[in-house]
Amino acid sequence: MSTELSGMIECRPLARIWGEDDEDAVWHSAIDLFLLNTGNAYDALACLFGVRNSFGFRPLAADRGLPEDASDGLRDSFRAWEGPDGAYGTTWISWAELSAADWEETDASGRRSRSAVAGAGTHWAPVWDVMRTLGALHGPEHVRLVVWFA
Repeated sequence: MSTELSGMIECRPLARIWGEDDEDAVWHSAIDLFLLNTGNAYDALACLFGVRNSFGFRPLAADRGLPEDASDGLRDSFRAWEGPDGAYGTTWISWAELSAADWEETDASGRRSRSAVAGAGTHWAPVWDVMRTLGALHGPEHVRLVVWFA
């Protein structure tokens, strides 16, 4: 049985200018992962999100759930795709966390690094490029990736 990945990059553009408590500093859906062709490599899903983790990675962001302050666009996509009853492993991670991660950390065998399975030379590169660009514009803590699986 295969694992289907879906998700979206979100950004909170006005938080950097007006502060996180400003009523206009809300999250906006930026781009659907479908458009960035992330692929479905299980070793990458394991090291990033702890899904199908037979590799023994220490996941960066596992089972955090849907963010309480998720954008309307993300909530609509989540409901249309599988919704809370059909999705599992729902989680999120900020660009600040991804930037600070140890990309040379390996799986339990010591042979696969995060960089090798989900770094700049993999199908995840377009996701990281979009998040890096938005993070440079709006601050890394105001950009996040939200994912779920079926």
